[in-house]
Amino acid sequence: MKKKLKNELRIKIKDKIIGPGQPCFIIAEMSGNHNQSLERAKKLIEMAAEAKVDAVKLQTYTPDTITLNSDKEYFQVKVNDAWKGKTLYKLYGEAYTPWEWQAELKKYAESLGLILFSTPFDQTAVDFLESLEVSLYKVASFEVVDIPLLEKIGKTKKPVIMSRGMSSKEELELAMKTLKKNGAPSVAVLQCVSSYPAKPEEMNLNTIRDISEKFKVVAGLSSHTLDSRVASLAVASGASIIEQHFTLARADGGPDAAFSLEPNELKELVKTVRQTEIIMGKPFYGAGEKEKESIVFRKSLFTSAPVKKGEKFTTKNVRSVRPGNGLAPKFLKQILGKKAKKDIDFAEPLDWGMVEKK
Repeated sequence: MKKKLKNELRIKIKDKIIGPGQPCFIIAEMSGNHNQSLERAKKLIEMAAEAKVDAVKLQTYTPDTITLNSDKEYFQVKVNDAWKGKTLYKLYGEAYTPWEWQAELKKYAESLGLILFSTPFDQTAVDFLESLEVSLYKVASFEVVDIPLLEKIGKTKKPVIMSRGMSSKEELELAMKTLKKNGAPSVAVLQCVSSYPAKPEEMNLNTIRDISEKFKVVAGLSSHTLDSRVASLAVASGASIIEQHFTLARADGGPDAAFSLEPNELKELVKTVRQTEIIMGKPFYGAGEKEKESIVFRKSLFTSAPVKKGEKFTTKNVRSVRPGNGLAPKFLKQILGKKAKKDIDFAEPLDWGMVEKK
């Protein structure tokens, strides 16, 4: 049982192992921040490589594959200043990543040492991404309930990372069951607050560890906040994956710019995550390398008065004091009442060679 659980808490993507005790897998989410420029998309990939993330993520849809071209009230966007007043069709027309770019972007990302993958939003997008031979899939928080899409993704038999945003436990259970039943070898679940931008006080980072323990999966965070503390706190809360939107400059605008990190901020996120991993370390007991030099300052048994050969050790001539050059204090009861094998000066560390056996 323990071996099975351990395997479920590991995901292999190319040469990377993702899970507890492994380096955090950091994903830079491009989304629509290319602003419909292929050259800008490539610059974003360069920026991600310079920041030393592990992967870049795209979104694969067109306005026609994700919604309907209608201006009925159902399709009107009434939230987020960057989106408000548009129809869904118009918004996605501005935000989508042209499919004809994606093979070139994948090749370019891989030339810079990055993994590039994507979020498909319908079944035709899955077929397209399979033609690109992506190594994993992302399920967006809004698509957790799209069971036919999850069935299609599962049948690719690729690892899946899924954002939790808005999902109940029952919805997550059904989504994971669907993916695994259809062939997904592993599913990671990211805590996610589906508001744009999300406020730090909305993040509920304790959900990360709860996801891992409750569902026995790799857990992480998909962040829509600009707060620099969130990623490091997520790692401290058990996140094995961090996903963060990024852009060249928020001032350039774009559908997701308001909750995307700029170049220096993304570099700082990666740096902070790596520092946090070092600080959190691994479960460890005993003396660390730097601690070993301090062991000598523990207490041990010393003579607190001169002791003659044949004289008994008592609480008047033996004490537990610093430093730690003598026998450990736990042996005091065994020493008391025994006789000294030789003369011992004041303030000498005791060892068994000074004590008669009987």
